[in-house]
Amino acid sequence: MRLTLPALICLPGAAFAHSGAHSGGGAFVAGMIHPITGADHILAMVGVGVWAAMIGGRALWAMPLAFVLAMLAGGMAGATGMIVSGVEPMITASVVLIGTAAALALRPALATVLLALAVFGAAHGFAHGVEGPGTGLVAYGAGFAGMTAGLHGVGIALGRMGAGWMPRAMGLATAVAGLGLAGGAL
Repeated sequence: MRLTLPALICLPGAAFAHSGAHSGGGAFVAGMIHPITGADHILAMVGVGVWAAMIGGRALWAMPLAFVLAMLAGGMAGATGMIVSGVEPMITASVVLIGTAAALALRPALATVLLALAVFGAAHGFAHGVEGPGTGLVAYGAGFAGMTAGLHGVGIALGRMGAGWMPRAMGLATAVAGLGLAGGAL
């Protein structure tokens, strides 16, 4: 039996594996590991890249940048112990909405896209900050920002692959996976 990346991403144990106990390797490595410990983060971050590739032009760098900068701000807020309700539902909504936007090949005004991605990035960052190591926050933030940028890059590469229908199919798969996460099926 052959497992593909989407199948691995959707394994039940990976869905919300945010333990906060990223030990071994220091804060930077812990930061790099956190975004890949949950399907919700992977799907949203790769989805941003796929959607950016579909829009093209300035969106190729502006969309990932907006997400990462807002994610860092959210991470700082989460690390302070600030309490914000609705973060996990916002993260799940980001997966569904980013996937849907890619599936429908939506091209709203770039300012609108960047604002939405900033809100989503802040929610993802908040979760990273809350679940962070408590010390070495600069290194931890650099780690999760670097991995997030890498996941955006994977999405951009995937979004540029194959026929025009392929990125849309990836967006649809992302949205469906997000609905599965929302329903607890994954």
